[in-house]
Amino acid sequence: MPGAASIFLLGAACLGYSKNPTALPELTVESNRNKIVHILAYMRDYSSLIISYDDTIFLFREKLVDFMLVPNERIKFKGWSMPRTLLSRSYYHFTNSNGRDSVSDESGLHFSWSDWVGMPPLNSLPDRLSYRNNGTDTLMGKYSPCIVWDKKDDRVRVDVNALAAEEGKKWCGAFKGFWNNKVDFDYFKLSFTYDNVLSADLSASDLIGYSYSIASSGRGHELQRIPLNRGPVFVSTDAQLWMLDREFLTKKEAKIWEDYRFDEESVALFEPADAPPLSPEIMALVERVEGINKQEIRLSLPPDERLISKFFGKKKPNLGDRALTLFKQLTGITLYKSNKNAKDQWREFKRKQIRKNKEKIPANP
Repeated sequence: MPGAASIFLLGAACLGYSKNPTALPELTVESNRNKIVHILAYMRDYSSLIISYDDTIFLFREKLVDFMLVPNERIKFKGWSMPRTLLSRSYYHFTNSNGRDSVSDESGLHFSWSDWVGMPPLNSLPDRLSYRNNGTDTLMGKYSPCIVWDKKDDRVRVDVNALAAEEGKKWCGAFKGFWNNKVDFDYFKLSFTYDNVLSADLSASDLIGYSYSIASSGRGHELQRIPLNRGPVFVSTDAQLWMLDREFLTKKEAKIWEDYRFDEESVALFEPADAPPLSPEIMALVERVEGINKQEIRLSLPPDERLISKFFGKKKPNLGDRALTLFKQLTGITLYKSNKNAKDQWREFKRKQIRKNKEKIPANP
């Protein structure tokens, strides 16, 4: 890599400056070794599960996620394009037609679609937009628009209706198994926003955020714990994701991120400055869940008698007795004493039996 002096001389020659280095624009030199892109993002997930038109579970979840994107196959590192959860906070609201209304931060059912919508693959602008600063273009499906591009200077927004045509499904390739298994989607729409687009390519490294809205009848194998006789199941997910940070890493640095085990206490949940405030309904749900006294709930539940020890109430051996017992077991003293006691007991039993037999024999007349 050239030194600072050679970079300055090259820039001065190109710009026509010879004696005024302060007039040069800022110059960034990137290493060819840093090819892997690591992205941190903040996500909001709003999902609903409706069972037989009766039971409803609503979920609001905040997440800190990351992605590791590898630009080409020559780099022998897999990475991941699906959102990996670093930290999450979940708020559930349970209701039904009988008037049940409860909240929790846990649920045994995983129904949100948010884990399956990741980074889109490399795509390109339509030819008519690649050389224009502003404009729109549309790819029509059979009955409705499939992809709509909207370009304003170096910012591009792409709206995708994945159900309108096969081209739309390429923007969410992780759903291929669900398409093949014929999961019934009612609607499936995505929106991607890119910034600093300087060519015809729409790279994930230029993505600043995306959102999606998905609704389906059923959810696949993830909901097998719901009895079949409960009736139909409906799932919907609306989510937004904002990019927080982006950095270029070497393969060695990327492996450190891949193998790192995160402690929730050491990771903070950052919100982007341009994220809108939460609605009053969501804020009320958050306050209600965070106000739950879990310790009081656990203490109010009656204990399961099957879990009570049969030695309950008896004096427990102290630490010295326990250590002595373990020592005897390790050295074989316990086994030796057991065998010795068995022999003594057998000898005493034989003596008693001989004595009884003699007493039964009648004396000679």
